[in-house]
Amino acid sequence: MIRMSVRTCITIWVLGMMGLFSSIVAANELKGVRVWPAPDETRVVLDMKSEATYSYFTLTKPNRLVVDLKATSLKTKLPVIVSDSAVLTKIRSSSAPDKGSFRLVFETKTGMTPKLFTLAPTPDGHYGYRLVLDLPHGKAASVVQKEKPSDKVTTNQQAQLPSGRDDIIIAIDPGHGGEDPGSIGPTRKYEKNVTLAVSKKVAAKINATSGMKAVMTRSSDYFVNLNKRSEIARKNKSHLLVSIHADGFTKPQPRGASVWVLNTRRANSEIGRWLEQQEKQSELLGGGDVLSGDNDDQYLSMAVLDLQFGNSTKEGYEVATNVLKEISKVTRLHKSKPEHASLAVLKSPDIPSLLVETGFITNPTEERLLNSSSHQEKLANAIYKGILAYFETNPPEGTLFASRKGGVKHKVTSGQSLSVIAKRYGVSISSIKSVNNLKSNNLHIGQVLVIPGSATANASKSSSVSMSSSSTTVKKVVIHKVQRGDYLGKIASKYSVTMNSIRQLNNLKSDNVMVGQKLKVEIDAPKSMSHKVKRGEFLGKIATSYGVSVDSIRNANKLKSDKLAVGQTLIIPRS
Repeated sequence: MIRMSVRTCITIWVLGMMGLFSSIVAANELKGVRVWPAPDETRVVLDMKSEATYSYFTLTKPNRLVVDLKATSLKTKLPVIVSDSAVLTKIRSSSAPDKGSFRLVFETKTGMTPKLFTLAPTPDGHYGYRLVLDLPHGKAASVVQKEKPSDKVTTNQQAQLPSGRDDIIIAIDPGHGGEDPGSIGPTRKYEKNVTLAVSKKVAAKINATSGMKAVMTRSSDYFVNLNKRSEIARKNKSHLLVSIHADGFTKPQPRGASVWVLNTRRANSEIGRWLEQQEKQSELLGGGDVLSGDNDDQYLSMAVLDLQFGNSTKEGYEVATNVLKEISKVTRLHKSKPEHASLAVLKSPDIPSLLVETGFITNPTEERLLNSSSHQEKLANAIYKGILAYFETNPPEGTLFASRKGGVKHKVTSGQSLSVIAKRYGVSISSIKSVNNLKSNNLHIGQVLVIPGSATANASKSSSVSMSSSSTTVKKVVIHKVQRGDYLGKIASKYSVTMNSIRQLNNLKSDNVMVGQKLKVEIDAPKSMSHKVKRGEFLGKIATSYGVSVDSIRNANKLKSDKLAVGQTLIIPRS
């Protein structure tokens, strides 16, 4: 009995040690796999129970990335099929090199050099331990981007713009994205979703405005490094960078929208310091370290050496003031003036930048509002109107806005006099003479005149009276659909009418027109036209094709019968 007890004890001890060894071998767990495709790279996030110990290598023919997770067991579903990545197609398991480890295989379309790093749990507990893999797209990304129809359209549109008619480029930056949710509301609504929705609405309004174009730093749910957001704006030669966010705080009470501009020192308010801390946290979620060490002042040091910095900061503040004024009309403000904070997304020295906080998503009331499509539309419209108001007053040189403000250019043709040209554009003769420094009313063919952008009070009065109809013409209203590059003066010139007549007919409050907008234009049309009779035509058929009555053709041509001869010329009266 004693021997049996000893043997039993030894067996129990061995089994216990094996169990303990097994638990040590598989101490970690792979709890989930998330994939975030972006234009330049695909990010894969492995959610782990504890910090990952790993090794990796790549293979070719076919291309694969192999990751071995030490002492790890699987607690999620595999394989994962990836359909929307330019580089990754599938994530699956394979035989591990040693007991207790777990092997992951990433099937890729091309060879690449991956970047792997671990992330600790977030302070709010939203994310635990993670192993992050960034898979660069390389040539694959270029192929995908070339095939996008929208990119081709943009390129063609830019090529068609004449000199001095450039678009004002606005970079719209939806805050956070992908692995970084931003602030989280009481009912678990994410800031990253609000920012993308509002940003898309702002971009749509800008793109619909003749003479403006929007560039998005991200177009869907993926993370973009903070410095890269400014780089995207710079590569697209943007005139302004607008970063859109939804505020958050440690308490639910704060609410209201605000607009932030760069401060070279630390923020002097509690909310500002919180905002700076959140930006650092966002960059950590993205796996970068742009806000640590020397990189913290990368753009700031450039700014000290660059005289443009002071000007861009001043412009940013002016745009921020305009935007804040418009936002105050649609929602409560947290601060009535632009606030200052040291934020990486604002530190580009050559591009005026501002950050719009659309409200506090951590406030229950504002969380509901920020996730409402109608409220998002109001916010987007306010941001757009603030930007538009600034550039209408301060158009960059060489842009369509600058040309419109500076005046339309008109080349004098045979038979044109100063009074005829003034009448066509709805301006006074004296205003044309003043702008062009003319000492007399004499013009010569081929002379180029600058037509003032808007008429004087007297000219507006005189141009409000319709041009007298010729005895051979009648008034006819046609519809003009605004194309990219159109502006009111150009449209008026095309139809030989005054700008004021278009304003009045369409009840326009400003000279700004939107791409796709339909405008009524009243033009002179001849009272009658001629028609040469072709074989097979008869009076009823001709009358129907012109939308007039048979009797009106009879009367206009004094026809005694309805018989017609091939080649006979008929007068067709206007209905």
